[in-house]
Formats: sequence, structure tokens, C-alpha cells
Amino acid sequence: MHLTVPREALLRPLAVTHRIVERRNTIPILSNLRLGTEGTTLTVRGTDLDIEAASACEATIVEPGALTVPAQTLRDIVHKLPQGAEITLRQEAGSGQLALTAGRARFKLPTLPVEDYPDLQAGELPHRFTVPVLDMARMVREIGFAISTEETRYYLNGVYLHAPDGAERAEGLVGVATDGHRLARARLPRPEGAEGMPGIILPRKLVTEIGKLADGDGGPEFEVALSPSKIRIGRDGTTLTSKLIDGTFPDYERVIPRDNPHTLALDGKALAPALDRVTTIASERGRAVKLALDGDRIVLTQNNPDAGEATEEADATFDGAPMQIGFNGKYLAEILALLDSEHIEARLGHPGDPTLWRRRGDALLTVVLMPMRV
Repeated sequence: MHLTVPREALLRPLAVTHRIVERRNTIPILSNLRLGTEGTTLTVRGTDLDIEAASACEATIVEPGALTVPAQTLRDIVHKLPQGAEITLRQEAGSGQLALTAGRARFKLPTLPVEDYPDLQAGELPHRFTVPVLDMARMVREIGFAISTEETRYYLNGVYLHAPDGAERAEGLVGVATDGHRLARARLPRPEGAEGMPGIILPRKLVTEIGKLADGDGGPEFEVALSPSKIRIGRDGTTLTSKLIDGTFPDYERVIPRDNPHTLALDGKALAPALDRVTTIASERGRAVKLALDGDRIVLTQNNPDAGEATEEADATFDGAPMQIGFNGKYLAEILALLDSEHIEARLGHPGDPTLWRRRGDALLTVVLMPMRV
């Protein structure tokens, strides 16, 4: 292999692919990136065996070829080179090293046999459609916070993506995440081609990378291809290919309250700082915040036997009889930050029932929060 590539052109594929590679690996080649040429294109791949990122850039190819090189080292070198640098990558036939030169800088990096590099590209992906990048970015941003980190319930360690049929078809493409304490569901318009797709669970790492890929510059749509066991998401020469979580997502519809009779209308932007002040004295063991609801106000109370008690009032409108309900203060703060609105409505039943939170007039995002005893 022998090629020349501008530093800025190489940085983009390295930024995407090196994040996939785990820093600590028992299998040496998984610490490497695969570099391969085709025509005038250099393609960089990184994998951890569960997810693979591939990203391409234009290069001047003198001699085509493929090799693997340490991911973190290569990324750090290129990142530290001066702007505008022209990078030359060269490996002599039979050599176990890659020579990298840029101006007066010279590096020699060890390589491993490219034949040993794993390939996640294989396999049939029959369901194909496109999704607007902004829609997908909104979905993963709005529901990612509710993904469970409890490894024993591995089927909750991701986002459940599905296209409901029958009477629920109008819901479009739906993403759901839950950790058993809170649940978030976001809806997108149904893409053409999503009909009949299986319900799949996207792993947390993939969800994070989708958000980062959406944040970058590029085209307005993601190209999606999937099967019951694998998904590929691409945008502008960069693709993420991932195994899916092999498990059954619970029937989340049973958790979403349908007939909570009482409505709490509040200004989330005003309540959030009040909640933040009250929870200053919270401890790891005592995160429950008591909300006393009475007509046109909320009284927030945090009690900590070791740090004291905090109380603050905020304006609100509650259409039921006075009641008290408790929530995990951290979870409630996350929901208020997510909804980020002066017009939030919560639907409440009894103090022990799940509560439903939405922006007023917004049916695309639904958040469910379980109460706590106080």
C-alpha cells in the first residue's frame, strides 16, 4: 500500500472508527483499524465484534492494498499533525510496519495481517428504507436517557425500534427505552419500506454512535437496512453495522397509563431550578422528592436525616383533590430538562400509579415515570 491523503480528509473517518475500538482488548487485532483502498478511495474500518464503523475519504492511491494498524496511535498522530499537512502512508510488500510521513514527521507503526480482521458486513439485510437525519437524531436524543444499564436485564440495554401494525399503524416508526423506573417513547413518520420490519433492539453503543453521526455535517437522510439480527445505518460514505440485542422487549404498552384522571399543568423551565435547589441536600440513599399538589401550586420537599430539609413552592395547576406524590429527584430533573418547555402536562392517578409526562400538544414524545414512596 502506498497513498497520500490530506490530514483533514483522514481525520473524519478516524474520528468515527476509533471510537468503536475498545482501548483494552484480549484479541490484539481488535485494537487495530483496517485500512483498505478501492479506486481513489481509502476506507477505514473499526470493530469490537458487535458493532463496526466504516468511513471513506478521497486519497491519491499510488499502490493499492490493505492493512491493519493500531487505532488509538494512528488517530492520535493524525490529530496532532498541523492543519493542512499531507500524510503519506506506505507499507512495503512483506513488511510488518506502516511508514507514516508528514512534513518532517516520521513514524513507523506495527501492523497485523489484514486476513485476520473480522468482517461484520456479511449477511442479508432485506428491510431497507431512509429516515431523515433530524428525525432519527431527535428520537435517540429524547429516549436514550431511559436505556437500562442493568446487565442482568440485557434486553433493556437498548432502544426497541418497531413499526406497529393494525390499529396502531398510524403511530409510524416507534422507538422505546425503559429501565423499569422510567420509560420514553418517541414516534417518527412511517418510512416507505419499513412495512413488515421485525421489532429490533438497538444496543446502547449503537444508539450513541447514531447520535454522533447525526450531529456531523452531511446529507439529510440515513439509509437503513436491517434483518432480525443485524442493522446497517449509513450517511455520506460512513456506515455503522451492528448486531442487535437478541431478546424480547417487554410489552411496554401495559406500562403507559391510559386513563389517569388528573392533569398537572406546570412551567418546566420554572420548576427545574426550584427542583435543583431542593435536591441540593439529597443523598444517594434518599433521592425521593415529595410533591404536594394543591390547586394552583406545588410544594417541593426534600428530607435528608443527615443534611436537613429543603422546601420550595412553584406555580402549577392541578385539577384533582390535594395529594402528595414522590419521585426520584434525579429522574424528574432529567424529564424536565428533556421536555424543556414552559407548557408541560403530567397525567396522574393514585400516588402509587405510573405518571405520564408530555409537552402540551405534543403527541410524538411520551415519558412515563414511576413514583416513589415518601
